[in-house]
Parts: sequence; C-alpha cells; structure tokens
Amino acid sequence: MLNEFGGVEMDAAIMDGRDLAAGAVAAVSNIANPVALARLVMERSPHVLLVAEGARRFAEQCGVAFQPDAYFRTPERVAELARAQEKPPATPDPGGSHPLEPSCGTVGAVARDRQGNLAAATSTGGLVNKRVGRVGDSPIIGAGVYADNATCAVSATGCGEDLLRVVIAKTIADAIAFRGDDARAAVAEGIAQLQRRIGGSGGVIVIDREGHCASGFTTRRMLYAAIERGGESLCGF
Repeated sequence: MLNEFGGVEMDAAIMDGRDLAAGAVAAVSNIANPVALARLVMERSPHVLLVAEGARRFAEQCGVAFQPDAYFRTPERVAELARAQEKPPATPDPGGSHPLEPSCGTVGAVARDRQGNLAAATSTGGLVNKRVGRVGDSPIIGAGVYADNATCAVSATGCGEDLLRVVIAKTIADAIAFRGDDARAAVAEGIAQLQRRIGGSGGVIVIDREGHCASGFTTRRMLYAAIERGGESLCGF
C-alpha cells in the first residue's frame, strides 16, 4: 500500500511460542520481506521492535538486500492511491471505529509443530493513503500477532486502530488461559469484544495448543486457509 505521498512503509512481526521471543519492524521501506527482518530482530538483537531509520540501519548491518522504490510502486498500487485520494477525507467518529476502510494488504500465518510449539507472523503494507509514519496493529505484540505454547498463536488483520484498542490477539489468548476456551470459543469471544466495545473492523486466524484452528472477522470478507491436525485443507473468505 502507498502512503499519502506515494511512499511505502511496511510493518511486520513474528513470535515464538516456546519462550515468547518476538521481533518486529515498523515503517520500513525498500525491504522486500519485512517479516524476515523482524525475525532477524528477534534472533540477532536484544530488542523486540525497531522502526524506520533504526530498522533500516539494522537491516544494513545484517546484510539484508534492499529493493528500489519501483519494486513496490506498481501501476496497480499507484492507481489504488489515486482512487483513494479522490475521495473526501475521512473524519473520525468518536462513537465508532476508525474511518479508514481496511484493504487486502496484510498477510498472516500461525503454526503448530509436532512437539506442540506455536508460532505466529504478520506482515503488512498498511492502509492505502495512510498518513506518513502511521503504524497499525501488525507489528505490535498482543494486537496484530501473539504466540504462546500455553495458549495459542494469533495473527490479525483489519483496521489496525481498532485491533490495537482491544489488543485482540492477547484477548484471544487470555480467553484460553483464563476461561479454558478452545480456539473457536476464544475467537468468538475476541470478535464479540471487538464488535461490542468499539464496533471494530477486523479478523483473526488462530491455532490453539491442541492444534485446533479457528478464524473470525467483522469485515466483509477475509481470505484464509487452514490444515487442522493433519486433516483436510480448508479455505474460505
């Protein structure tokens, strides 16, 4: 997604449920795979979140390859920005969700291995025509991503402002920890809170400590796919 000046600022995070290790980057440019850089933050630094120029300098130190602006500014994205800028500016509604409409710019994954270890990752280009420097939920642990072997792994998408306000990933994990929910019940609780508290726009994919998968969303659609406990492949939207 292109920001208000036609630039690209990307966010990503990854989390390891074995020891709660996590890495994240925000407002990074010219990085083809921000989630790979987030993993380097997790594995090669004492920090969890690096942003903008600091993340770029860390990427340089790690030998990460950079891509030119043209790699990201595709004709489709340029046209998308032009359409967005033709619309009247959105105005926040104090009693409702953030006025920006979520788009299909987020990719997330959750997984459980045979030893019961959980992991989650989320990567995004954010919202089209977003203000420069805006950061959503994707790189924020507990909002856009969370993984803990004791509960579940979660990846979220949607209007980041809404998901940040309800800390949706940790809300779902806590439903398992404190209520004894499985993935489906925990997702239902998290989505219900998103709707009830702020009328929020978003969705999640989840796998719990037993390997049960679940998804839920309040948006018009959310593309997803899952393989639960070695069974059939499932997909939906």
